[in-house]
Amino acid sequence: MAKLQLKVVSQERELIDTSVDQLTIPTVEGEITVLPGHIPLVTRLQPGELRYGSDKKFSMIVVSRGFLTVAPGNQVTVMVDSAVEEREISLAAAQKAVDRANEIVKFTSDQRERLKAEAELRWALLQVNIAQRSKHNRV
Repeated sequence: MAKLQLKVVSQERELIDTSVDQLTIPTVEGEITVLPGHIPLVTRLQPGELRYGSDKKFSMIVVSRGFLTVAPGNQVTVMVDSAVEEREISLAAAQKAVDRANEIVKFTSDQRERLKAEAELRWALLQVNIAQRSKHNRV
């Protein structure tokens, strides 16, 4: 059976370069699943959860905004500003980030600071969600 060659890169590093059966990722048009033989595609991504693997085992990565390309030959590239693999997420640290961002959102009157805190809150909540579901979370 054909496989996808998945590469995920952020501004900081290459996270993965591996063969997978499928991946599911949040685009600005909605969540999509890419399987081998998918038509060529370029689309924008929104922050969320990238799931990849096979029917038996999936891994997750929290991704920021970015782009997804599906090229002929089952070559899939995900390029994002930031990304965190599930095994790197600390539930305790993510929860602290949620609490800190909530405090800023509640008490700041500075619109710029509020928008930044809301973005940090969404990012931290994504990490909390994955960490709670992951067998690999570190406390």
